Amino acid sequence: MKEELNVLIQAQYPLIYLVTSEEERAEQAISMIAQMRPQRRIFVWTVTHGIVEYGQPRNITQHNTVSPEAAVEWVIRQREASIFIFKDLHPFIDSPATTRWLRDAIASFKGTQKTIILMSPLQQIPIELEKEVVVLDFALPDMTELNDVLSRQLEQSRNRRLSTEAREKLLKAALGLTRDEAEKVYRKAQVYTKGQLTENEVDIVLSEKKQLIRRNGILEFIEEDETLEAVGGLEELKRWLKQRSNAFTERAREYGLPQPKGMLILGVPGCGKSLIAKTTSRLWGLPLLRLDMGRVYDGSMVGRSEANLRNALKTAESISPAILFIDELDKAFAGGTGSADSDGGTSSRIFGSFLTWMQEKTSPVFVMATANRVERLPGEFLRKGRFDEIFFVDLPNAEERKEIFQIHLIKRKRDISRFDLEQLAKVADGFSGAEIEQALIAAMYEAFAQDREFTQLDIIAAIKATLPLSRTMTEQVTALRDWARQRARPAAASVAEYQRMEF
Repeated sequence: MKEELNVLIQAQYPLIYLVTSEEERAEQAISMIAQMRPQRRIFVWTVTHGIVEYGQPRNITQHNTVSPEAAVEWVIRQREASIFIFKDLHPFIDSPATTRWLRDAIASFKGTQKTIILMSPLQQIPIELEKEVVVLDFALPDMTELNDVLSRQLEQSRNRRLSTEAREKLLKAALGLTRDEAEKVYRKAQVYTKGQLTENEVDIVLSEKKQLIRRNGILEFIEEDETLEAVGGLEELKRWLKQRSNAFTERAREYGLPQPKGMLILGVPGCGKSLIAKTTSRLWGLPLLRLDMGRVYDGSMVGRSEANLRNALKTAESISPAILFIDELDKAFAGGTGSADSDGGTSSRIFGSFLTWMQEKTSPVFVMATANRVERLPGEFLRKGRFDEIFFVDLPNAEERKEIFQIHLIKRKRDISRFDLEQLAKVADGFSGAEIEQALIAAMYEAFAQDREFTQLDIIAAIKATLPLSRTMTEQVTALRDWARQRARPAAASVAEYQRMEF
């Protein structure tokens, strides 16, 4: 990014939009570029102090330049080669006067060595400037910069006994943090250890990433204790996931394997789709981030929803490798290509931005999405290559229902030898995993109210009192099965083996 910024300034690009929340670090990078050409001065504008020359006290300001229009007018009048940094101009940039002054500045800069850099954490560009501006994202610190931060902290505490392996773990744990965030969390870890950092403090550094997710407000950091063994059946899907448990390692790259893109799990509600996503995080040893599409949409300001999505995806990339979990994708993007009339085109833009990101992303973010209603999904999501695989999770068969009963009975610390699992599986024909669990809980409540241990008969009674979705939504389940038979991979091993024999 620094090299690109240097080239743009050399090429006399008049207007550059630098998207970053790290003002000090970005200013230092611009200062280093300016020092390569001694004639270049740097001026910084803020709405609180107006225009101040970089490195000078804030009280040495250019008079009457607090308003954006007056500041740009002052910039136009300057004759010498300079770089003008405008901080947080985005709340004013939609003003007709500000936009016009910026366009006047762009026209007057031709043939000069003057550049305006708009620096803001929020990208907002009026349509009048779209053809004139170049947008750059100021990248977060890499391992080299973080190593400098860690080294300074170690020198201050006189801790020189950090091993190479411990240093690497602490640096990788801090990837995705800003320089200030990394400095603070390393200091926090040193406080806990009285100045002696070791690899045991990696969890303290990772806690800062959890704070980063919470501050984002759109992503949710999910911690799951369940393992893949907590999922009954779905052996074909489990096998696929286990094969890719080391897919994000350097060994996989050296072998020539590409990074996995993602997977879409279609199926009947309550059959373990969300649980699979959560347990995969534990299996792969990667953080699980849930993208709440409801929080992405924000009608308070034009362009805010798109900015929310960009920030959420950028945050996910910054702490990668990670799993990005989108539950009920069919609700999140239903009608994404045809809802322009109802929301001014916001849904279409959000949908397009997400598709573009999935197609072009190079960061190791694995998208794990679930859906119940395939007919609601835009066709662009289902084309080959968008996901590594599309799995279909059907209602559990008899053997899988037996396994699900066993899992839930053991989870509740009951002796399974007291129960006839074959009979329970037969009675629960047509039930989903979630419905089986709820029937078991209902039986336990019934027995608990009578101050006794629940029995086989209690469970059977609870099952017979429940009307499963397979009966109330017969048409929907049948349509989903018909669609998936030729277009998706079955999650159950028995069905997968049968289909292989057919071919």
